[in-house]
Amino acid sequence: MTSRLQGFGTTIFAEMTQLAMQHGAVNLGQGFPDFEGPEFIKRAAIEAIESGHNQYCRTHGLPVLNAAIAEHQRRFWGLDYDPDSEITVYAGATEAIYATLAALCEVGDEVILFEPYYDSYRASVAMAGAHERLVTLRGPDFSFDPEQLRAAFTPKTRAILVNTPHNPTGKVYSRAELELIAQLCVEHDVLAITDEVYEHLVFDGEHLCLASLPGMRERTVVISSAGKTFSFTGWKIGHTCAPADISRALRSAHQFITFCNGTPFQVAMAQGYRAPDEYFDTFRSEYRARRDKLCAGLAEVGLEVLTPAGTYFVQTDIRPLGFDDDFEFCRMLPAKVGVAAIPTSAFYANREAGKHLVRWAFCKTDPVLEEGIRRLQQLKA
Repeated sequence: MTSRLQGFGTTIFAEMTQLAMQHGAVNLGQGFPDFEGPEFIKRAAIEAIESGHNQYCRTHGLPVLNAAIAEHQRRFWGLDYDPDSEITVYAGATEAIYATLAALCEVGDEVILFEPYYDSYRASVAMAGAHERLVTLRGPDFSFDPEQLRAAFTPKTRAILVNTPHNPTGKVYSRAELELIAQLCVEHDVLAITDEVYEHLVFDGEHLCLASLPGMRERTVVISSAGKTFSFTGWKIGHTCAPADISRALRSAHQFITFCNGTPFQVAMAQGYRAPDEYFDTFRSEYRARRDKLCAGLAEVGLEVLTPAGTYFVQTDIRPLGFDDDFEFCRMLPAKVGVAAIPTSAFYANREAGKHLVRWAFCKTDPVLEEGIRRLQQLKA
């Protein structure tokens, strides 16, 4: 008997992690920080634990966190959501994605995805009994063909999933691109699901919420995560913002997946969302410096660097170094060079479209980035 999810596994990521550990490699592949988040949030979690906030909480989120998220959405993106009826808290953005698709899709529905995509998207679509319709982002700027997007909408289309800023490319969708997506959603009466976990990591351009465009608030599920913005990825605090009728459906799925999560962490994250502007400005500027450091180092090695506008990932074209297979390149790196990276074609259904690209993560401390760059010098001709 074979699983309906066969082919959606993340074995390549596990393999790269194992190779990195086996060879003592500098891990520039995995997308989580190797440093701690803010001390004031850690202290708040400890105080919450010691104060007895350790049991189940309200399934759709602690009132204090839901209120803080609502304030955050209004403060940064000009979007008003009712904290009690329109905001729901999950075990990370990954659960939010799965719960949203499970709640909103019927068997046989179609969901439009842009490839490359975060690896949980296709698996979540499949588990919902739906089918993906793929639109390809093509380098070097990772734009899409408007006609391919138009053709992806059919009478069976239930939703489109848009990730901006985009993992794994670092693309930030332009206003014109989002306006076209909005126009097509309204025209075809399609729901939009936006994955905005890197909303505070935009270095070039602007982060624009699809839900802010005409006709979109009432049909958009906005997904984000505290893990990326506050560097506590292991706490798994994600959320959705959506109209009340849609939120009721999302909560029906969520209650049977995790029910609730991380009560003391929810208490602490409420303080994070209410952090002063200085925190968010410093957070972004420090990541911009990390981006520039790694991009300069990769270029010095001889790779073609596709500088990201957002996220904490950078893509490189490996062909200038004589390689044309990202899996082969990434399997070679840990043993020969002592560095780990991720093959970008693992994020494509059509592997040929991305097999010349490799993803590197710069959510690392300066000494780690510098040591990785030093080791990569061995690749120079």
